[in-house]
Amino acid sequence: MRIRIVEYSNGYLADHWCEKGHIVYCLEGEFVTELSNSSKFALSKGGTYIVTDELSSHRSVSKNGVKLIIVDGDFLSNKKK
Repeated sequence: MRIRIVEYSNGYLADHWCEKGHIVYCLEGEFVTELSNSSKFALSKGGTYIVTDELSSHRSVSKNGVKLIIVDGDFLSNKKK
């Protein structure tokens, strides 16, 4: 398991589509998560979302910057052990 605080600057756009699972909690600011199926959803201070490994391709976009706690690890895998 990995827990980290991540800050995205103004105008941030992820340079790749991520397929890893995450638990994301927004500490400050706001951002949009784009899914490869063209869906988008916004997350602002106090909001959270969870995505499982390999169940969606997603990337983050932040117009005005954001500070997040991101938790990831094997426990978010959709593969049975």
